[in-house]
Amino acid sequence: MLPELKSSHRRRILQRGALAALVLGMNPKWLRAQPAVTLRVGYQKSASLFVLQKAQGTLEKRLAALGAGVQWVEFPAGPQLLEGLNVGSVDVGYVGEAPPIFAQAAGANFIYIGNDPASPTAEALVVPKDSPIKSVAELRGRRVALNKGSNVHYLLVKVLEKHGLKYSDIQPVFLAPADARAAFERGAVDAWVIWDPFLAAAEKQIGARSLADGRGVVDNFNFYLAERKFVEHNPKVIQALFEDLVERGQWLKSHVDEAATLIAPLQGLDREVVKTSIQRYEFKVAPLTPDVVARQQRIADTFHALRLIPKPIRIADAVAARGAL
Repeated sequence: MLPELKSSHRRRILQRGALAALVLGMNPKWLRAQPAVTLRVGYQKSASLFVLQKAQGTLEKRLAALGAGVQWVEFPAGPQLLEGLNVGSVDVGYVGEAPPIFAQAAGANFIYIGNDPASPTAEALVVPKDSPIKSVAELRGRRVALNKGSNVHYLLVKVLEKHGLKYSDIQPVFLAPADARAAFERGAVDAWVIWDPFLAAAEKQIGARSLADGRGVVDNFNFYLAERKFVEHNPKVIQALFEDLVERGQWLKSHVDEAATLIAPLQGLDREVVKTSIQRYEFKVAPLTPDVVARQQRIADTFHALRLIPKPIRIADAVAARGAL
């Protein structure tokens, strides 16, 4: 019979055995190499290519080749997404024209990495179907719901201006889309300025009537933004993201029905609502041109003149160098 083991030696053997059993029993997925970097994508339930990427899993496949992963983080609207980008919750995001202007004025450290073309019909100023209001000029003194700092903030300013009103002539009621829809339905506001797919849903589901959309008034560009340091440290990841966005845009425009079927469950909307929405947007991602930068600068200057932002800003200071993507 072997001599009795010392208690300390016996404990070491038992500990090693327990460790071996733990490792052997582990899920093999846990033992795989973890991504060297994870791209955290801030997205909204709007008609963006991010939603399509999420539905099809194409970005995950492309980044896997670089040893990178993807994490999707949902936001209700652009201003909240920009706040997430500013505090480090996400690395990239997709928003309308106004949110990055407010964010840049607040000192957020991001850069524009691309944009979709103008989509002026994808946002509008609407009233309830039975409203006595027939024109924008009749909104003087009325309560208008909008998401503060979103793309429709600028639409409202310019539509009022076109019809002889000032921004100060109406009563803005700042509400996120879901809360604005509820207020609109119960008559707590007289009008609502909103973008797709919420616009298409309001038109088709409750008969919201458009007083004016962006045509002849605003461009309604949509922008892809990224945290500056993330771009500097992970240029291949950003390049892969950009390339996948270009491919998804090309696929979507030639597969509208299929795209609507894929996107509808993620947006929680009827397929026909989603189809109407995505038909109002253009999906041709490209780096910002000097003309797009100049148009975005005009919006920033307008917001500063209205004292909606506390200081003037220079859009070019937040634009990725051409050819960098």
